[in-house]
Amino acid sequence: MDEILFLVLIFLLSAVLTLLFKFIFARLGGNLYTKIRNGTPRAVGLAPFLVLLLFFPPPGNYLIAIIGVFAFLDDLIGRKKVKSIPFEVGQLSRGIGMILVMVVGYSYFGPASILIALMIQPLNIADMQPGTACSTIIIMTSILTVLIYLTTGNPYFLVLIVLAACLGYAPLDYLGKIMMGEVGNHSFAVALGIIYTLLGMEVTNFYNWGTPGVFLIVLVLLVVTSVLIAFLRRDNLTYFLEDELRIENPYFGDLLMDVLTGGGLGDLARKLALKKRSIKIESEWEKRLGLRRLLYNPYAVSE
Repeated sequence: MDEILFLVLIFLLSAVLTLLFKFIFARLGGNLYTKIRNGTPRAVGLAPFLVLLLFFPPPGNYLIAIIGVFAFLDDLIGRKKVKSIPFEVGQLSRGIGMILVMVVGYSYFGPASILIALMIQPLNIADMQPGTACSTIIIMTSILTVLIYLTTGNPYFLVLIVLAACLGYAPLDYLGKIMMGEVGNHSFAVALGIIYTLLGMEVTNFYNWGTPGVFLIVLVLLVVTSVLIAFLRRDNLTYFLEDELRIENPYFGDLLMDVLTGGGLGDLARKLALKKRSIKIESEWEKRLGLRRLLYNPYAVSE
């Protein structure tokens, strides 16, 4: 009964803070209020971030705190650039946060901390469509609650904390009245990554698979999460790839690659790796694997 009341408290606090920040950000305007959908408060994911910060136990909340602070700075700064650096200030802030999650998390979770930080990419892409990030979190936490309870019975209550925080925030997101912003989707991403890692540790301890086993389990769950997001966003992603990137008749592999490598940070990585080169994919199986999207370089010079 105490656990149920605790989860109800988390749900209610997330819901109340969501309404509060929706009102405040609409009044403040600036980068916290976007013109999308005739005006939408963004970074309202600050509400579940604060809830997770309060109720998610250490050391997990340390990593959530790190990424949440740097992600909220990104939300506050917006798409500003400095002439001396080849990327946006917000991207720099998020990048620093991800690196710190990897470094600080390494002492607690080992190499899996790299994947915990990389969970940010797919959740960030999910948040570009109303309700998709919430659906991803609700589906994955529901599956994990059952899976962890049946296999270990140990860290499943952490999953319910994330689920309750998301359910409190979700209704207005589904209606398109608010946006998580970087602070919300990044915080949920790291929380999911930590849960995946704890599950991996429990399973590998039982089977004596060691650190590589943990890394592999978290990697599989990261890919499964990305596949789910690609499926949930399939219509919008198909339209985006065809209309914006000129990728004709994209396969599901292209959609998955967009989830795994799309967005500003992915394009920055392509810019650094490919510079102004364009790689043309002709093979049918390479197209099915999504290499057209993976190697699409927005900075390429037309020949």
